[in-house]
Amino acid sequence: MTDWFNIAIWSLVGTWVLVVGTLLLMYWQTRTSQKLNSANAVMALRERFDSPHMRAARRHLATDLVRGTREDLSSVEVVTFFELVGTLTHHRALEEELVWEAFGTWVVAYYWGIRNPTDLVAKIRADLSDPLVFHEFEWLYLTINSIDVHEGPRASATPEAVSLGARRVLELEASLPGS
Repeated sequence: MTDWFNIAIWSLVGTWVLVVGTLLLMYWQTRTSQKLNSANAVMALRERFDSPHMRAARRHLATDLVRGTREDLSSVEVVTFFELVGTLTHHRALEEELVWEAFGTWVVAYYWGIRNPTDLVAKIRADLSDPLVFHEFEWLYLTINSIDVHEGPRASATPEAVSLGARRVLELEASLPGS
């Protein structure tokens, strides 16, 4: 005699195992696709960051910051680049750790440079009466520092060491070759 009840129960259990397995596989595929898209976007942004045009903009800004001759940030391509990276990272289009690996040193150096010794961000925020100017770059800087504390070699760095390191990066940026 065929036990139809047990067959129905096992069919139901098998169907649910198949559904849950399919959902887990779809989640894994989606997550893998997101990671790959984030990696591709970071690589494209890195190419843009290393383009001749951006290298010239980096050299120009770094030179002004090292000399202390920069008086405003109203049209600085490097800062707006990091604002974009911050926005994409904050909205999870880019993975924080990938951005940390690709841009962390520059984020810390340029952010330090635009806040020290003169706080150019505060100045432009006051001039425009807009407290959100470059807020995503600021968020990115804080995120990079948070990752540094957990994973990076600067975890035990003093403010003086960070200052010296940032200044050294800006000096190297100021000497970038180009036309």
